[in-house]
Amino acid sequence: MDESKLEQTLVLIKPDALMNSLTGYILSTLSEFHTGLHFCGAKVVHVSKMTAAEHYAEHREKNFFPALLEYIMGRIHYADEPWKQRVIAIVYQGPDAIRKIRSIVGPTNPLEARMKKPGCIRALGTVVPLKDAEGNVIGERMDNLIHASATDDDAEREIKLWFKPSDIPPLMHAYPSEFSEDFYYLKENKLFKTYEPDCICIFAPGEIVWKSDLDTLQQLSKGKPSSGSLESVVAKYLINDDRVA
Repeated sequence: MDESKLEQTLVLIKPDALMNSLTGYILSTLSEFHTGLHFCGAKVVHVSKMTAAEHYAEHREKNFFPALLEYIMGRIHYADEPWKQRVIAIVYQGPDAIRKIRSIVGPTNPLEARMKKPGCIRALGTVVPLKDAEGNVIGERMDNLIHASATDDDAEREIKLWFKPSDIPPLMHAYPSEFSEDFYYLKENKLFKTYEPDCICIFAPGEIVWKSDLDTLQQLSKGKPSSGSLESVVAKYLINDDRVA
């Protein structure tokens, strides 16, 4: 298959878009008619703090990081309705997928989006000032409705964070996957290969997993350095599992 047809990108329809009933508008704007791209994965996700922190890992040391987590977890827009705290995660596939989606989505800052690309999705968003306990403005939160991967590397990392291989049809897999031959368990944020009371099974023999995730757990289980983290693996394989904070 032509490699360009396998280019994929992640889209997250965020809680502010859901609250403002913009889901249909966004899906229509990103439809195959407008983009020439295809759905290859979609799910509704109750975002755990672990998943949120992994998604925004590059901002971990910034003062607006806690607000980002609260935002993507839906705790700001659905503070009193926890059952509505979710995002819609979608993988689109096709030639030039990243650029096409980013073009329709528009600039990150909604104010800039309205000035530079009126009519784009993020032009409907808002910018909210962030204040400390004394009421001083310390930054801003951009309620920009939607996330879209910026680069090939970002797309791979993000898709592998939000989706397991089994969430995507086999012929649409853009990244290597393997079948696990072992059990891997989580207990108190530690990795085990044998069952312990009150542990959680991350994945089991015969389960299809991303090769990079299997490599990560194999290395960690041997006490060796790994390019990935336990949190990044757990966040996706236990997505929508209320045992993971």
